[in-house]
Amino acid sequence: MTYLQRLYGKIEAAARLDADEALRLYREADLLSLGRLAHGVRNRLHPSPVVTYVVDRNINYTNVCVSGCLFCAYYRAKEAPDAYVITRDALGRKIEETLALGGTQILLQGGMHPDLDLDWCLDLLRFIKTHFDIHIHGFSPTEINCLARNSGIGVPEVLERLVAAGLGSIPGGGAEILVDAVRRRISPNKCSASDWLHVMRCAHTIGLKTTATMMFGHVESDRDIISHLLRIRELQDETGGFTAFIPWSFQPLNTRIQVPPATAVDYLRVLATSRLVLDNVPNLQASWVTQGDKIAQLALTFGANDMGSTMIEENVVAAAGIHFRLPKDEMIRLIESAGYRPVQRTYRYTPVHPEPGP
Repeated sequence: MTYLQRLYGKIEAAARLDADEALRLYREADLLSLGRLAHGVRNRLHPSPVVTYVVDRNINYTNVCVSGCLFCAYYRAKEAPDAYVITRDALGRKIEETLALGGTQILLQGGMHPDLDLDWCLDLLRFIKTHFDIHIHGFSPTEINCLARNSGIGVPEVLERLVAAGLGSIPGGGAEILVDAVRRRISPNKCSASDWLHVMRCAHTIGLKTTATMMFGHVESDRDIISHLLRIRELQDETGGFTAFIPWSFQPLNTRIQVPPATAVDYLRVLATSRLVLDNVPNLQASWVTQGDKIAQLALTFGANDMGSTMIEENVVAAAGIHFRLPKDEMIRLIESAGYRPVQRTYRYTPVHPEPGP
């Protein structure tokens, strides 16, 4: 029996992979074997033939950011002619349209704007909750870390104030690769990996559910990818607060990192490895935004059980030249044609429309 065959048996026995095993598997296993194993884990965690999705809208409340990440094509300097901060009227119209399309939440994110302090963010949340019945999935750990630093108070208090004003859960943005040597190269002004994890730990401690992400395909190594996955797994062991993991491939167009874009094979290999390593994170999301609908559909046989958001609006990836769109009826068609039953979900991955009991 070869080393890889022993690893395959270990996975099929639901045993946990260590760092060296995960790295060998990622580097050496053939793609179809990885897919088969990841699909087996997916079926073990989610035996029903269901694929979930959420109807929501990505709302970027500003494109001004002082982080200066080399991989971002969306941010602008404060003085740029196309810099903006969203108005209440514009925000209200976007939410009204989201609700009219059956949306249940908004993904609210912005950059590190030097003039938008914690009080501004609290007022924004209160405006939304006063006027609309919608869940707010917002403010990435990098934004929260910045708010805490600029306000001179700790992350726990910032989170408590945000929750009191209406924040319902936190997206996993700003993770990129949770290895500081990588982060210093691609986003030197952004918080450290430990700071990102600290925000998530604090959020989980007060009962906030969050997602986790990984952006790969830029300057990271194979070992960095595995290290990222293990740091997520370790925190999940501690808190159990992550609802899902979303890996997505870096899109280099219009950015300051010039590398060939990751291929569909690269994406499926990372996706499957993520499902095999993250044995304690319940949901794995397909990234149709960067891969397109056909590869996202294929991802459902490589470990993914969720198709993510219909994304009524998406700006950041679009700024890098990627313009895939997937309205709700098309999302449903893709899931059904892959052999699954589509179920619209909430941020907690529970059905929006529960099936009636007996």
